[in-house]
Amino acid sequence: MQYLNAQLITRNKQLRDDGCVIELVIWRVAQPIDPCTDLFKYRLYFGKNNQCFIRYDNDRGKGDNRHVGQCEEHYRFESLEELVAAFERDI
Repeated sequence: MQYLNAQLITRNKQLRDDGCVIELVIWRVAQPIDPCTDLFKYRLYFGKNNQCFIRYDNDRGKGDNRHVGQCEEHYRFESLEELVAAFERDI
């Protein structure tokens, strides 16, 4: 992994009966992922057959963002609890 001293918080992957995949991967990192200010690197994914329906992630240079299908928008990160709750609401 490219983030030194990262601590895995959760890695959970579920395959639903309808064939959809729900995956949550969250790391605590030593330094924020620029331009973010929080100490987390995350990817929350919901999709099927390699088609992304919903994804929350934070990328270096882009920051926190939310993907709905092909559309991408900025996401305002407040806490891990709110992130997971927003993801679950979207599903």
